[in-house]
Amino acid sequence: MRTLIAAVSVAVALGFAGPGLAQVRGLPDFTQIVDSQGAAVVNISTTQQRQARANPQAPQLDENDPFYEFFRRFVPRGPQGPREFESNSLGSGFVVSTDGYILTNAHVVDQADEITVKFNDKREFKAKVIGADRRTDVALIKIEGSGLQAVKFGDPNKLRVGEWVVAIGSPFGFENSVTAGIISAKGRSLPQENFVPFIQTDVAINPGNSGGPLFNLNGEVIGINSQIYSRTGGFMGLSFAIPIDVAMDISGQLRSAGRVSRGRIGVVIQEVSKELADSFGLGKPAGALVNGVEKGGPAERAGVETGDIILRFDGKPVNASADLPRIVGATKPGAKASLQLWRKGQTKDVTVTVGEIPDDRVAGRGARPGERKPEVAANRLGLVVSDLGEDKRRDLRLSGGALVDEVRNQPRGDVRAGDVIVALTAKGNTTDIRSAKQFNEVLASHDKGTTITLQIRRGEANIFATIRGETSGG
Repeated sequence: MRTLIAAVSVAVALGFAGPGLAQVRGLPDFTQIVDSQGAAVVNISTTQQRQARANPQAPQLDENDPFYEFFRRFVPRGPQGPREFESNSLGSGFVVSTDGYILTNAHVVDQADEITVKFNDKREFKAKVIGADRRTDVALIKIEGSGLQAVKFGDPNKLRVGEWVVAIGSPFGFENSVTAGIISAKGRSLPQENFVPFIQTDVAINPGNSGGPLFNLNGEVIGINSQIYSRTGGFMGLSFAIPIDVAMDISGQLRSAGRVSRGRIGVVIQEVSKELADSFGLGKPAGALVNGVEKGGPAERAGVETGDIILRFDGKPVNASADLPRIVGATKPGAKASLQLWRKGQTKDVTVTVGEIPDDRVAGRGARPGERKPEVAANRLGLVVSDLGEDKRRDLRLSGGALVDEVRNQPRGDVRAGDVIVALTAKGNTTDIRSAKQFNEVLASHDKGTTITLQIRRGEANIFATIRGETSGG
């Protein structure tokens, strides 16, 4: 093995190639990309006015109270109640038009009261949010400038796994940092991210790179660096970028309407495994298995039934269940689309009138500090939960449960915003969940090494999500 490696190394160094070995003449030179496109990449810093409780103050006690003298001497008096403080964050972005429009991530500018854009020549501008979309994590901001250098756009559909790509951004605030790597995979689906076919790379991406551009070797932007997979909070070789064609479609809608319109058909789906494909008589695992149909929704009106497998939508193949939300979401609400279903061993075609997903955009500007809802902490699974409202309980015919309002930190189970947690099983014991507080208390009673299974109500379907316990050293 050692001799073989040495022989291959010599062949590569000399520029020769044997059978099955691509000819290599050295690593690519990225300097031209940096020189020609670096001026279009910006550093974005934001300031948010937040509220915090002041330090504990002495209570109002009567002078005859035995504790009065203690609090008077040892606990300082001062203004009580909430106080404001500034929270700062950093990110990246890039100019997409010479008149000052800039693309970045929605999470970079979310709830920002002030946004500052800095160029590599040290010029600084205040920016305003034109619109932002949480579902794709794309935001469009604007500065008052003209004659700015804008990036060139490439075609993500022409990307090949294994080709070189370059990122420019501000990791940890280090402005205009350049990192490079290769395309690791295309069309990746991530938990809680149903509308983006992510580009996976091994480019070093860290906090502060968010919103920055991903270039191909032609110096064209083919993606927006959005997130990483990490157990430490830092780079571990798995980075994900939003394809630029998806981002530009979103930014176009934000610019023209200030919001994003997406289609929906009202089904709950799951992946078709090999075992399911065999049992349904499919030749291979493909499509999206319908395990719930919204009453009165577009799919039910079209005749879709629980147990159907959606193979094609509007002529586009649904190779995996993750493909369907992206294809449907990109369809204009109100449009008629054909559905090819697999039902009882044969295909069936129906026509559905696409509905619209309720608006869930980030406001163009965060509310003032006194108007903002208090920030709610997530539990150790990364879930923010609340009690079910009376209408929701009635609609789902539930007596209780914990509604998942937000999913943070990519938990290790299939849990989504909008799910209702109805039971928790651990160590062979199942607890029915009646409220958000009770769920968090039950969760906290188990140590982090405990494997937990959540019973979830998602639409009309019941789903079980298992979250393995954390192990030390992993």
